[in-house]
Parts: sequence; C-alpha cells; structure tokens
Amino acid sequence: MSRNAGEPARILCDRGYPITPSPERPNPKLWRDRGLYAAWLGHSTVLLKLDGVTILTDPVLGNRVGVSFGPMTLGLKRLVAPALRVGQLPKIDLVLLSHAHMDHFDLATLRALESRSTTVVTAAKTSDLLRTRRYAGVKELGWGERTRVGPIGLRAFEVNHWGARMHGDTYRGYNGYLIEAGRYRVLFGGDTAATSAFRALRSSRRIDLAIMPVGAYNPWIRYHCTPEQAWQMGNDAGAEIFLPVHHQTFPLSREPRHEPIERLYGAAGKEPERVGIARIGQEMRL
Repeated sequence: MSRNAGEPARILCDRGYPITPSPERPNPKLWRDRGLYAAWLGHSTVLLKLDGVTILTDPVLGNRVGVSFGPMTLGLKRLVAPALRVGQLPKIDLVLLSHAHMDHFDLATLRALESRSTTVVTAAKTSDLLRTRRYAGVKELGWGERTRVGPIGLRAFEVNHWGARMHGDTYRGYNGYLIEAGRYRVLFGGDTAATSAFRALRSSRRIDLAIMPVGAYNPWIRYHCTPEQAWQMGNDAGAEIFLPVHHQTFPLSREPRHEPIERLYGAAGKEPERVGIARIGQEMRL
C-alpha cells in the first residue's frame, strides 16, 4: 500500500456481495443531557453525547467511500450498513475529523451534514476539502494545538499514520484528539500504527473512554496497529473503557472480519468489561 494515497482508493470494483444490515441500532433520542453516551455507527464513525453536546467522529455514512462523480461514488463498498443514516442523527454540534483518507473524510456524508449550527474540527491543511461557509465554523488543528467548541475542549496530538488523500498532497495533517467536557475525558485515536505518543496523554485524571482503531493491520502493520497495540496505547493514556473502531465495516485488509475484536478481548484478558462496544450499532452510557 502506498503511503501517498488514501486506503479506499486501492479497490475500485463492486465485489458483488450484499451490504448486510447493522446488527444493532442505537436510539439517541433516549439519551439525556447529562452523562456520556456513545454509539458505534460503523468504521471510525462514533456518535457521542457529552453533557448534552453531540459529537460525530470521522463520519462515513454512505454505502461506498472513494471518488464521487455526481451522485455516484467509485470506491470501496461497505460490508455492513451504518447503524444510522444522516437523516436519523440528532443535531450534531461538532464534527471531528482525524485525517483526509477517504474512509475517514467522506465528502458526501460531510456535505449532507452541512449546517450553520455545526462546527468542524479537522487536521491541519484539510479544510480546503470542505465547503467551510456552510458550517458554523471550521477549525484546523496541528499537533499540540487546542481549541474550544462551546463547553468542549479539544487537543490534537501526533499519531503514527499519514494524511494524504491523493498521491500529491502529502502535506496534509493527521491527528488523534483528546476531548474534555466537564468531568469527562474522551480519547479519539483516529488512525494509527503503534506509537509511544499516547503516554503523553496520561495525567492524574483518567480518560473515561478511548475510541481506538483495531483493524486493517494485515498486511498494513506499518500504518495500522494491532488490537494488542491499541489496548496498550489506550492503557498508556490512562483509559478506563475502550470503544474499538476501524473494523468489521470495509474490506481494507486480509485479517478475518471478526479477528480484531476477538484479539482485543484476548488482550483485555480478565477485564472484558472494559471493552464497552463490540458490534456495529451498539450504544453505551457512562
């Protein structure tokens, strides 16, 4: 796999398989305005609600990711449908984008989410891909930079990946994020291979929830961590509960579809309760 291109551009044909329904479906209408709620919608898309503020990470809610030609998208086809479509989402206050790869930065979904009440926080040198005037605001963050969106504090940090969308735009940034809202701290690891960078996030306050990628490591181990490495990096940061993402959704790699979650439970050992979500569509409350 070239380090100069986004992953979904590798496979451009329809393999002929049906997209299966999401095994579960969350109901964010029942989420209250106090507490921390999360639902895995598929791939790296997580719907969060922190004391009433809604956040959507790396939203990819169509049947394909890739290059769009009008209403048609040429690229990777989903294995499993998203747990919610755009029209089924609550009002989104914040969209959080880790990097410009097409399976994380889906223009069709992002255009459907355009709203003057939604703010986007994205990696350095990626906002040109967005129609920025159609959002309440678009903020780019480089490593170590911080911003606030209402009561939400955000800090970007370096991960072990890359940010180019096409072959020639290797200048684009790529981030993980630490999200802080009142008493809650959430880690969004974005997309990463093994790195010691997560150790710098540890503090006297624990991280309540770590959203960590666990799939697409075979054979792309230089760019994606294994489940065991994801578990270690989350523990390095001081995370309590894990929400594993980046698996079961797109045919990005060679490992069997359910191997990443099985290996994550193996890494958790005698603490399986720390894996908060295992299936697309599951929701949880802290």
